[in-house]
Amino acid sequence: MTERTSTHNLRVATSLYNFIEQQVLPAVGVKSDTFWKGFSDIVTDLAPKNIALLAERDRIQTEMDKWHTANPGPVAEGQAMKAYRKFLSQIGYLVPEPKNAKATTANVDAELAKLAGPQLVVPILNARYALNAANARWGSLYDALYGTDAISEEGGCEKGSGYNPKRGAKVIDYCRHVLDRCAPLKTGSHVGSKGYAVKAGKLVVTLASGKSTTLAEAKQFVGYTGDAKAPASVLFVHNGLHLDLVIDKTTPIGKTDPAGVSDLMAEAALSTILDLEDSVAAVDADDKVLAYRNWLGILDGSLSEVMSKGGKTFTRTMNGDRHYTKPSGKGEVVLHGRSLLFVRNVGHLMTNPAITWTDKAGQTREIPEGIMDAMVTTTIAMVDLQKKKSHPLRNSRTGSVYIVKPKMHGPAEVAFADELFGRVEKVLGLKPSTVKLGIMDEERRTSANLKACIAAAKSRVAFINTGFLDRTGDEMHTCMLGGPVMRKGDIKNSTWLAAYEKNNVNVGLQCGLRGRAQIGKGMWAMPDLMADMLKAKIAHPLAGANTAWVPSPTGATLHAMHYHQVNVAALQKQMEKAVAKQDAKKLREETLDKLLQFPVVAQADWTPEQKQQELDNNAQGILGYVVRWVDQGVGCSKVPDIHNVGLMEDRATLRISSQHMANWLHHGVVSKKQVQETFERMAKVVDGQNAGDPFYKPMAGNFAKSAAYQAACDLVFKGKAQPSGYTEPLLHAWRLKVKAA
Repeated sequence: MTERTSTHNLRVATSLYNFIEQQVLPAVGVKSDTFWKGFSDIVTDLAPKNIALLAERDRIQTEMDKWHTANPGPVAEGQAMKAYRKFLSQIGYLVPEPKNAKATTANVDAELAKLAGPQLVVPILNARYALNAANARWGSLYDALYGTDAISEEGGCEKGSGYNPKRGAKVIDYCRHVLDRCAPLKTGSHVGSKGYAVKAGKLVVTLASGKSTTLAEAKQFVGYTGDAKAPASVLFVHNGLHLDLVIDKTTPIGKTDPAGVSDLMAEAALSTILDLEDSVAAVDADDKVLAYRNWLGILDGSLSEVMSKGGKTFTRTMNGDRHYTKPSGKGEVVLHGRSLLFVRNVGHLMTNPAITWTDKAGQTREIPEGIMDAMVTTTIAMVDLQKKKSHPLRNSRTGSVYIVKPKMHGPAEVAFADELFGRVEKVLGLKPSTVKLGIMDEERRTSANLKACIAAAKSRVAFINTGFLDRTGDEMHTCMLGGPVMRKGDIKNSTWLAAYEKNNVNVGLQCGLRGRAQIGKGMWAMPDLMADMLKAKIAHPLAGANTAWVPSPTGATLHAMHYHQVNVAALQKQMEKAVAKQDAKKLREETLDKLLQFPVVAQADWTPEQKQQELDNNAQGILGYVVRWVDQGVGCSKVPDIHNVGLMEDRATLRISSQHMANWLHHGVVSKKQVQETFERMAKVVDGQNAGDPFYKPMAGNFAKSAAYQAACDLVFKGKAQPSGYTEPLLHAWRLKVKAA
């Protein structure tokens, strides 16, 4: 039994209570009774509203199930779509667009409001990942290129075990061409340059020919370190992002370079989301305390982690700010040394046993986890708010707290988040709208009512983002009874998906988010395939998004190059004008006709081989992810797919695979026996892929006792009944069983 401490209407796990009493409240200067009474009142007042919102989700899904049963198959544009949309309005799924949906958000840091660049998402339970992500504001382009497939290994340019000069030369050439694109010279090229110096406030570059030149745009040179005649680094700015050319002739690379250049540091991950949700397995008070402690440690600067690399052991801490001398030689330029940090709270669905409360009927209930997250993470963030602006490890320089809220269904749920944050601010004595809201546009009802969602929190919204993985999972569950869903690969070409990605940007611009907030895109899930990422992910800034998710600091450094290729601020301005010229009502109608199409087929005419291939792919992915989640508490990791390609998996991908199999089972595309046989066969595959893990518990031959295997099967065989197709309720239940044992 969990030891608990009672306070007002709350029974708090004593480990959590002590953490808040001993570490959080003294750090922020909030009185104990003020915190606990305020917290208790919020739970007593708002938990019933939370419960009612979840009941509304269930009511709407029941109506959808009735409609799909009576109207099976896909719905195209035309009269059928008009009838469908009328039905959605009648049941409250679609709401009228508000006349005034302009965001009024103030005090948003430049990383979100003005700049465009990559964003990392990392599990907050892992201190090393959190520190690495926070420090990924700056990354070595030399290292990112040399260590990945972004540079081909052809022609004797293999990575190998030691330094390969041929590969190094390709990296250096690549980076010099980056400088030619981002900081071009009046004449000549950075390629083969022999020297960099600062004279009379200008950057003078000695070319390969021996002649000297300056930058085509003098303002792009913004600072340097070291001596002006022989600087240790030269700082450029382009599209708002910085590039730091490091010069050090004492290093192995620098001594072979004509100009002594040893690296090119790129400003990369402008922002990072420290995640309490999809990428973590946090099911009880102990897990939550670890998460909250890491959030506190990273904001007060005390978080550290001992690491080993290259046979050396060192302690990783937070990077400080970066200081440069101005080109004139007088005064300094100070650049932020870390990503701007969000924290992603849990959505409205889950409860957590860390705290219980008593409702008006006298029933003891677990706290809605999203309410707990809002109260605790905001209180902890006061550590940052109370720092002086000159503090070397300040997160927000504008006095804001950034919280991403996932998996909200429609404007009423966004309004609830807005009310919740307002109540928390009042208890803590914070100014209204200190807490800024990141709206994940990843549920179908939110996408269809996005403008109303933004209007529901217009003084807080600092981020909207497409999450196509969860969005696909919600599509599948919403139309569960409408017919067999397409194969997963075919869904990527669906009409609704293209409309969804486009609508997110258009609505964000219509609502005035340009210059106030991020408009983001989703994750590149293959961390080992950086060459492919460099080809594909430029589509995100070209779509008008000023951020997109990447799976690693290395990925952030490489993806940053796309924001040098595309001036997103200028593009958004053009797009905003183009959207404003269109008839808003007509654009809304056309968008909904495409957005509301769902991915079912009229007839399941796939071959037996195609069906089995889809089952194998789904089952292997489910097992590979769940076995780490349930047995080891790992919420996000690089999981090998059926072709042994490493994919960054979290619960969103699990939601798709489990809902896909549940749908095909319901419609008789595959049989229960076939699914069971597939799971058993894929368990052996996953066991083999994890053979090198000393903590791994094999599933094959242990099906009746393996909690992970049983959890994976439950996700499919009980998938149709799961709320919105979410995986959390089953995963949490099985993980708690494992922890209890």
